[in-house]
Amino acid sequence: MSISASLNNALSGMTAASRMAEVVSSNLSNALTDGYGRRTIEYSSGALGGAGEGTILRHVDRGILGDRRLADARLGGFDTMVTTMGRIEGVLGQAGVPGSITDRIVAVESALIDAAGDPSSPIRLSSLGATLQGLTEGLNTASREVQTLRQEADASIAGQVDQLNTALRQVEQLNGDITLARNSGIDPSGLMDQRQTVIDTIATLVPVRELDRDGGQVALLSPGGELLLDGKAKQFGFVPNGTITADMTLASGALSGLTLDGAPLAADGIGHLAGGTLGATFQTRDQALVDAQASLDTIAADLVTRFQDPAVDPTLAVGQPGLLTDAGGAFDATAVTGLAGRIAVNAAVDPARGGQITNLRDGVNAVTPGPSGAAGLLQALSGALSDPRAIAGDPAPQSASGRAASLSASVGNQRLTYESELSFATARWSSLKEAEAAGGVDSDHEMQMLLRVEQAYAANARVIQAVDMMMQHLLEL
Repeated sequence: MSISASLNNALSGMTAASRMAEVVSSNLSNALTDGYGRRTIEYSSGALGGAGEGTILRHVDRGILGDRRLADARLGGFDTMVTTMGRIEGVLGQAGVPGSITDRIVAVESALIDAAGDPSSPIRLSSLGATLQGLTEGLNTASREVQTLRQEADASIAGQVDQLNTALRQVEQLNGDITLARNSGIDPSGLMDQRQTVIDTIATLVPVRELDRDGGQVALLSPGGELLLDGKAKQFGFVPNGTITADMTLASGALSGLTLDGAPLAADGIGHLAGGTLGATFQTRDQALVDAQASLDTIAADLVTRFQDPAVDPTLAVGQPGLLTDAGGAFDATAVTGLAGRIAVNAAVDPARGGQITNLRDGVNAVTPGPSGAAGLLQALSGALSDPRAIAGDPAPQSASGRAASLSASVGNQRLTYESELSFATARWSSLKEAEAAGGVDSDHEMQMLLRVEQAYAANARVIQAVDMMMQHLLEL
């Protein structure tokens, strides 16, 4: 080997060592950076006197990464549902908690017993009227809060759809940049890190799988087969509603589902994209909160029908509104939806609206005051509340307070079920995250590599020093 070839080989070795040191330092500095793929450099043998080609390789376990992304979607979905059920539970209230629907019904039962103990007392009758007013206002408020939560979910869907479309466009752009970098001989690893981070964001919104395409590009689709990106990013649409009422549903066309190229994606609004936070928010708006409203309406219908019975209040004719009304009218079994938001105390017993408080004792349609000591109607009203009855939507015979407590408990049970699922999803996500991290940057290994790079650099530097000494001796001859 000639002296010049030896010098060239040494310089090539020093260059290779420098690039390896750069890769190692990048690994160490980004050991805790999300989305960073560990780099190594691979050299091919060079011809005598020439430099070998060095290729930077990015290492990611695609299997673990894919499973972790599906776990991201599942975790986000259950977390959303736990939060939702907790808020619904707060609206309905738990049995025994002051201000809950059950507590307000129990307060009415107590007020009826007190009034029946002294039916001539205007104070006790007024207290009963105020307690009834508190019950109806509590149901009205709970109904409004449920619809407010639906509006918030609707707005959240719109925001998540915008986020999804933005992220898909970013992946499309990064795909093109990666292909361009490869064709230009530039290392695309940094762009791949960015793309992985963006896809991780998408994976929280909707479950997603990644498929390789030519030029380092990737395609994205859901496990159910819905294509999100393959060359060109899909554009999803959604139309939010500023105001949502109890009768507005996706099935009726009053609320929007996802659209793709202007056409509805699926009958349930989300289709094969269900499973992440976006699907859970649809479930919140169109199922969980609709069920909560239905529970409130069932409680309201139960109360109205108990007090509208002519067998309880003889002053009522069949079909006339009783002590509790549907916005002043009689109960209509075909218009139960939203009843909790319309239930009201009959104006005939409300002095503020021209009624007589004594009608609580004498009957809703009493024309003249009856005997001040008559407690029969108050006792009948109290018995009507405690009487186990079945009702459409809840065939199990229960008292009014028992039915409200059962419906509230069912919400609590649902929340506990979702919390159990969330705990499992969290544990699985954590194990996959740990497995992903285990395949990432190992600081100890990188430090050992740095020592080997230092030794290689020093050895090549020593060769150059030896060549220099030989040249000096030759020149001295």
